[in-house]
Amino acid sequence: MKNMSAWAIRNPILPIVMFVVFLFVGIVAFIRLPINLNPDISFPMVSVIVNQPGAAPTEIETQITQKIEGAVASLGTVHRLTSRAAEGVSLTNIEFQISTPIDRAMNDVRDAISKVRSDLPEGVEEPQIVRQDIDGGPFAYFAVSTTGMTPEQLSWFVDNTVTKRLLSVTGVAQVQHSGINREIRVALDPARMQALGITAVEVNQQLRQLNLDAAGGRAQLGGGEQSIRVLGGAKSAEDLANTEIRVGGDRVTRLRDIADVTDGVAETRSLSRLNGRPATTFGVAKSRGSSDVTVMDAVTAELAKLSKEFPNVAITQVFTTVDNTRAQYKSSIEALLEGSFLAVIVVFFFLRDWRATAISALAIPLSAIPTFWVMQQLDFTLNGISLLALSLVAGVLVDDAIVEIENIVRHMRMGKSGYQAALDAADEIGLAVVATSATIMAVFLPVSFMGGVTGQFFKQFGLTVASAVFFSLLVARLITPVVAAFTLKPHTSMRGADGPVMQQYLGLLRWCVTHRWKTLGAGTVFFILSIVFLGLIPKSFIPPDDFASAQLNIELPPGVRLDDTAQLAARATEILRNQKEVLSVVESIGDDGGEVRKATLYIQLVPAKQRKVSQKDWETRLIPQMKQIPDARIDFTSQSNGLGRDVTLFITGDDPILVEKTAEQGVTEMRTLKELRDPRINGDLRRPEIVIKPK
Repeated sequence: MKNMSAWAIRNPILPIVMFVVFLFVGIVAFIRLPINLNPDISFPMVSVIVNQPGAAPTEIETQITQKIEGAVASLGTVHRLTSRAAEGVSLTNIEFQISTPIDRAMNDVRDAISKVRSDLPEGVEEPQIVRQDIDGGPFAYFAVSTTGMTPEQLSWFVDNTVTKRLLSVTGVAQVQHSGINREIRVALDPARMQALGITAVEVNQQLRQLNLDAAGGRAQLGGGEQSIRVLGGAKSAEDLANTEIRVGGDRVTRLRDIADVTDGVAETRSLSRLNGRPATTFGVAKSRGSSDVTVMDAVTAELAKLSKEFPNVAITQVFTTVDNTRAQYKSSIEALLEGSFLAVIVVFFFLRDWRATAISALAIPLSAIPTFWVMQQLDFTLNGISLLALSLVAGVLVDDAIVEIENIVRHMRMGKSGYQAALDAADEIGLAVVATSATIMAVFLPVSFMGGVTGQFFKQFGLTVASAVFFSLLVARLITPVVAAFTLKPHTSMRGADGPVMQQYLGLLRWCVTHRWKTLGAGTVFFILSIVFLGLIPKSFIPPDDFASAQLNIELPPGVRLDDTAQLAARATEILRNQKEVLSVVESIGDDGGEVRKATLYIQLVPAKQRKVSQKDWETRLIPQMKQIPDARIDFTSQSNGLGRDVTLFITGDDPILVEKTAEQGVTEMRTLKELRDPRINGDLRRPEIVIKPK
């Protein structure tokens, strides 16, 4: 390492070619790196979903959830286990240790569930074991309108055409659509069935056995092999109505004689509205690891093609979070460039030589651009954290080069040529340069090995800083001496006295050395004040940002109808639309699981520069107005954790009544704290039910 610079000066071709290659691969990596708002957080989490239609939460808990928890709790790498028993469904989330491979976790959970499958009630559906692959919710919502289709036809167009085309786009994981589904309904007549002595279960079993297409194997016919297919599925509602049903003994009847068979639409369990008006909307969610900007551009291009192919259909974007990602990326790049420019200006003030300044400034692109290649190899993205790391070290990247150049200039002031000064000075200062860079890397590298959620964020931060500093060390030891040896020319100013900035700095340094006790005292006071102010600074995981887009969650008590949820969502939408900061509101009422008591409102705000209040203050101002709506839980999705609440506490115990009383007491005491806003119990609301006790 000591003679590296001298070797590079005598053999300049190899280091120059090496950094040309670094620049090339760095530029290519920069173009290909995904652009996201935050780093991709990898949680080895597996969800187990078990459905039992009509079952109460208490039955779900005792007969399903507890058995699922008992089966997976023994897995050695489980970090956290949370379950939720709701009406007709059991949801268990198993979070494994960060280092656990997700494929191994899936196999372990699948094996554990298979062991207790026979212990679950007979009426349950097959357990679903899924991994968390979708990166958050939809990043964009689109409204579809047309004058040439019925609502049923438009819904089918979105499902059959738009959804299929978008799922073929790289990076798209899911297309969420709230629309009307076609359904052939068989409405049985209880009186006719009783007269014929047949039950609904028997009719259902016969239809399942008769109305299907199945493979029949293979046969040797005509000297060749042919496949056999059994086609028993009805082609229309009329064909299904003519299906013969056995009603006992040798008697048969047609389905039309005991039921009304109609071809129509399914029961509406979800709907969408745009600014209070019914609309057909769909949301697009991206897969984990994909670029927000790239996927959004690809989706927009695909929708533009669809608009040309179907000119009678209008597809309009009504909500997106990608605009904020673009703005964040642009501001981060601008901060990186501004920091680099200011670093160069400061260097010029001290060196007072444009050649030496240019050589020092060359270290910034030569160090930063190859770092993008390292980021690509480590599966990093261009996000606020990684770009912050590069912005932070923009001034650090020139430190090693400045030390090299300053020592070379000092030797040139002795009367040496640039070539000889570079040979003597670079190796003379080499150990100090290596020690400086190694110290910086020793500080930032451990940051990337932090555990937990915080470590997932700072992994990209620490490794990005360390990579950039390592490349700056290579630049200082290989490129800076080479360029200085062949470009620096001695001139009068190099032999002159120090400039005014350096003279003032040296004067301050002499005063500090002369009055060392005063200097130490001032440093001690500054250190103590720093600790005091550190305790006064508010602390949070992620500072609140202004995305110009908010998400409002609405939950009603169990037992309500879809119309009730839609009516309440309309009241919330009316309040929102009366706010001058709101551009549009997309209502998504109901969900894919058929839950009609929940709704989500996606709110697009005017850009932050056009508002007098921040998004956080705006949400705080709206909450009291939303609380005036009775019989509903309404809250905004938290920016810090993606949930409805900033802080969530779990109270556990074997006595449900004691747990509920303890939670109520805790909430009552929390309401007396001015630091908390709207504390409440987040358990299931009481549900109405019809109880039948057989005698």
